[in-house]
Order: sequence, then structure tokens, then C-alpha cells
Amino acid sequence: MLEPIEKEIPLPDGGTKTYILSKFPAIAGREIVTQYPTTGAPKIGDYKTNEALMLKLMAYVAVPVEGGSQIPLTTSALVNNHVPDFETLMKLEWAMMEYNCSFFRNGAALGFLTGLTTKVQALITKTLTGLSQPSSEPTAPPSESCEKSTH
Repeated sequence: MLEPIEKEIPLPDGGTKTYILSKFPAIAGREIVTQYPTTGAPKIGDYKTNEALMLKLMAYVAVPVEGGSQIPLTTSALVNNHVPDFETLMKLEWAMMEYNCSFFRNGAALGFLTGLTTKVQALITKTLTGLSQPSSEPTAPPSESCEKSTH
């Protein structure tokens, strides 16, 4: 694990659980950080890709065990056994993104996500405009009955 730190994650029942977060290696970090936000976006994301990225991210999280050793959360079963619910998982994922990406710290993610939203909206508008134009164009010249009346 690269630069591991202990992090207390709040649990829904009011308690906390300790996890060990670590830095992503360069290439894995690039893959996770460039794809994670967009694959999780509602309606346009790809859940299976996002789930695979979550598992890749969680492989850099461990739980401390007695005797000073750690269990890295490298499989779905380990994640499910050591993370009590989806809310805690989401907090843990966010903590990992904050720890690994300076632009996710101190509210800077809001600017990043706002920019991402703007780009996605522009792409959707461009795509929908491109799709609607061909269906709007006439396929035949207007008929004679469409000419203006001179009455």
C-alpha cells in the first residue's frame, strides 16, 4: 500500500469504523479517476463499468485486524463483509477520491463536477440536435394544395 493512512468513516447508526486508505499507483489511479465520475452519472453512466472501478478502488482500502496486519478489500465478498451498507461504501469511495485527488479536497470537486455537468449537457444537446434534424427535414416538395390562397 502506498502512503497508507487510517480514516474513521461515520456509520449510519452513529458509530465509526476504521479503514486504511492508500494512494493509487499511477496507471490504476488514472483509470479510476478519469472514468469514475462519468460512469456513475445517472442515465448516461455505465453501472457495470462503475462497479468494476469501485472494486478496483476498494483494492486500495484495507481493514486493520488484531496483531497489526491488514486485510485489503480486493473482492466483492471482502467489501460486503467489511463495509456494513451502501451509505458507508459511498462515504468510503468519496474518502478515497479525496485522499487520492487534490482537486476533490476542500470543495474543489464542486467546480470539477460543475464543469463535467456542463460538458455532459453540451454533448447531450449536440447529440439530440443532430438526431432531430434529419427527422425534421421534408422528404418531398410541398404539394400544390399547400400554396397560399389569394382570396
